[in-house]
Amino acid sequence: MTDIRRIDPGPRMSEAVVRGNRIYCSGMIPEDTSLDITGQVKQALFEIDSLLAKGGSDKTRILTATIWLADIGDFAAMNAVWDAWVVPGQTPARATVQASMNDPKMKVEIMVVAAI
Repeated sequence: MTDIRRIDPGPRMSEAVVRGNRIYCSGMIPEDTSLDITGQVKQALFEIDSLLAKGGSDKTRILTATIWLADIGDFAAMNAVWDAWVVPGQTPARATVQASMNDPKMKVEIMVVAAI
């Protein structure tokens, strides 16, 4: 049986869980919610890069991504940042939806699963 490794575990959740050849990341959110959608997406993607590195992976190995936007009107601006971040030819399966966030200032949350 394959071991489970938890990355940055807390009392409620781990930032990520590694099992076998997969890393399952929690939803990454911006630290500074005073920023516009562009800044918030950049922060969330930076957190994803960092978390994937801790798990022995990187953005070229992302299998799926789920993106929640507080306002679907931010879809184009979010995509501009996303498109500059992803590696051409290495893009994951992805879904983007509008959702209510737990912090009214938060504009985005992104969750990924990647291969190691």
